[in-house]
Amino acid sequence: MDTKFQFQYLPYSQTGKFTKIALDYVSSAPALKDFYGNQVSVEGIKSTISERKNFNTNRKILVDEFTRQYKDFENCDLIKANIEALSEENTFTICTAHQPNIFTGHLYFIYKILHTIKLADFLKNELPEYNFVPVFFMGSEDADVEELNHIELEGEKYVWETKQTGAFGRMKVDEALLKLIEKISGRLSVEKYGSHLIDLLKKCYTKNASIEEATFLFIHELFKEFGLLILLPDNAAFKKEMISVFEEDIFNHTSSEIVSKSSEKLAENYKAQAYPREINLFYLKDNLRNRIVPVGDHFVVHDTDIVFSKEEMKAELQQHPERFSPNVILRGLFQEIILPDVAWIGGGGELAYWLQLNELFKNYKVPFPVLILRNSFLIVEEKYERLLQKLNLKTIDLFKGEENILNGIVNKETSSILNLDKQKKEFDKIYNEIKSIVSFIDTTLEEHTKALETKQMKRLAALEKKMLRAEKRKFSDQKNQLNKIFAGLFPGDGLQERTENFMLFYSRMGNDFFKLLYDASLTLEQEFCIIERRGEEEPE
Repeated sequence: MDTKFQFQYLPYSQTGKFTKIALDYVSSAPALKDFYGNQVSVEGIKSTISERKNFNTNRKILVDEFTRQYKDFENCDLIKANIEALSEENTFTICTAHQPNIFTGHLYFIYKILHTIKLADFLKNELPEYNFVPVFFMGSEDADVEELNHIELEGEKYVWETKQTGAFGRMKVDEALLKLIEKISGRLSVEKYGSHLIDLLKKCYTKNASIEEATFLFIHELFKEFGLLILLPDNAAFKKEMISVFEEDIFNHTSSEIVSKSSEKLAENYKAQAYPREINLFYLKDNLRNRIVPVGDHFVVHDTDIVFSKEEMKAELQQHPERFSPNVILRGLFQEIILPDVAWIGGGGELAYWLQLNELFKNYKVPFPVLILRNSFLIVEEKYERLLQKLNLKTIDLFKGEENILNGIVNKETSSILNLDKQKKEFDKIYNEIKSIVSFIDTTLEEHTKALETKQMKRLAALEKKMLRAEKRKFSDQKNQLNKIFAGLFPGDGLQERTENFMLFYSRMGNDFFKLLYDASLTLEQEFCIIERRGEEEPE
């Protein structure tokens, strides 16, 4: 661990930033026990390994395809060793997945990968009779351009404007994206490692390269020293392994029926994250990725004039499995069929839809991986630490919320009386006396008196709020300082990691940024982490 930094861990429940289903999952709530397999523990991993041993993963295809992907790369001994290890029956994968957002998108993209790497390393030590390989599964067939085409650096948004359509990973790097890199370079190049990072972007995002290719190269360059393998599922060999599942989905709607039932059961206590369709596949060809829809005894590619009869669809699936792209309902099953996976790491939203899939896995007799909520961090840079010191606050105090913190500062530092507790007690005494008097006259008047008291107390409470608002105007400096802190650390009232990109941090720290995150990363503990500079030692 870098001695310049300190890590503080706290339960996710104390942050106020995570969904009920995520919090219930990490606390092993009984309401969720039927929706996943083994627990998040070394014992849970061991149980999943036992299940995996009975499942016939096609390791040859996996090794062949990884070997092909990395054949032109040099100085990758650890990666090549990990590929070779996958041919061994005692080697298993730890997997995370994400779409190929330009320049990795949000910070949590990086957090997921480092959590995967750290867990693989941890399990190698805990279970030395096995080997574990970290894998990043690239969701390059996603077509949500608006979600994937931008990044933010300290609140400034950089957007790739493109009219390309279809799978995002198949789109091409064009002049607009290259100009965006130049624009970003103006911000990053002033930092210590900024020029190195810009050079890396230019090396990876070359004109006419696909986004999948560019992202693959970028992630590889960033994480090759960790031995991370990047799996590209837009691949005929991998999808050939899914033909029987795809057939059942198209012709029998098997996955739709199973997941719908699971979703209904889950919805008794939680909001379902994903909804199955009759057919959970897209037709993927050139710049097209559209839903396959059953219409009578034919199959139509939505919003096109492409139509298949039943026999034509069967032939297309057999001859061109690469033209079929699973949606969120089948993507996890695809991943777990082609990988000898024992643990999957994802965010709260991803975890929620995986909890809808357990019965689908059981139907196909595919081992369900241990689901692990990805690591989350709050990185507190020096400029925010200085502001916190001025306000005499600790970072952990920020989770109380901006308004509550400001109220606390005002109440602590004001010379004015901002509550009417004494007066409320007097009113309470007076109304008790009135109730005693009126009860002798007519008992119904006692209820009327209670109503008057309640109304009066509400008015006093409203007056207290107005008094506090008026007093807060005298604390504009503290309010402005808090605004700066929350705008930087909790943009849009969310977490930093859901908005900011990693590149500013990396441009300031270089590879030490990843080493810092690796050191701070937990494996199976599932807690939130605050990273801040270590305070100076107290003199003896």
